[in-house]
Amino acid sequence: MQSVVRRLEGIRHEVVNCSLCPRLVAWREAAASNPPTAHATERYWARPLPGFGDPMARLVIVGLAPAAHGGNRTGRMFTGDRSGSFLFSALYRAGYASQPLSSSVDDGLHLSGAWVTAAVRCAPPANKPTPTERNACVGYLSSELQALTQARVLLALGAFAYEVLWRLPEVRGAINGKRPRFAHGLEMPLPPLEVGAVERREGEPPPARRTLLCSYHPSQRNVFTGLLDTDMFDQLLARAHQLGA
Repeated sequence: MQSVVRRLEGIRHEVVNCSLCPRLVAWREAAASNPPTAHATERYWARPLPGFGDPMARLVIVGLAPAAHGGNRTGRMFTGDRSGSFLFSALYRAGYASQPLSSSVDDGLHLSGAWVTAAVRCAPPANKPTPTERNACVGYLSSELQALTQARVLLALGAFAYEVLWRLPEVRGAINGKRPRFAHGLEMPLPPLEVGAVERREGEPPPARRTLLCSYHPSQRNVFTGLLDTDMFDQLLARAHQLGA
């Protein structure tokens, strides 16, 4: 447990001090300098966001990127925007979250058995990172997944997160042939962490296999149009819980 926490803290330090992508640095800081009226008096985080949650998580949820006036403002993934409201309400119903609200980093929210992260750590213009920006961030996600040794289920929120996860060797190498087309409810078995990826004491059992699940992103557009609803997402979290047991 302590070694996992130390590794995650090291990754957090690297993430929050990252400035690899000039366009994203400029965008996140511009959003903080010109907030909408509702947030005019708030001090924005305006830095890259690390993942957060339970270091012993069985479920790892991977989103696209922070929202300019959501996570970029509050300093926590999926916190302070409508996507986060949908996500954390569902996690609360499923028993992963201590409360259904996600308004600020000090709102009392705690996760149990789940870790929330993203493919890209800075808010991108129009929610569209470039391939270069995507590639600059993928190492942070890979490091998190290597550190989260108890994870059994990786849940990709949207096609972008699915594509980024697919690019990781431990995911891409698990599937023979072409990448399956993204679809809500897509489920793929993955092998355990690669040998040598984590330190294992003599006599300990080998790491368990993992499963990749896919969901439509809980964006305002997807929820308002009915592409994703609470029943669909609740069923997927129930499946994730079953696979992670």
